[in-house]
Amino acid sequence: MTAATYAVTGMTCEHCVRAVTEELARLDGVTEVNVGLVPDGKSSVTVTSRAPLPADAVARALDEAGDYHLAGA
Repeated sequence: MTAATYAVTGMTCEHCVRAVTEELARLDGVTEVNVGLVPDGKSSVTVTSRAPLPADAVARALDEAGDYHLAGA
């Protein structure tokens, strides 16, 4: 197992947390998603998976969930 933590912008509430969690959990190999919500700031999203995830796959899942972005991307 591997875990990676991403800084994510655009999250403001628990609805955002659910949307991001659900989309990231759909990625192949993901076993757990934990979100530390920072409304209107950079939330921390930790994804545990069987193998490292490509950053573009994470970015696409965030886009699919809503107007959420990897900080700095």
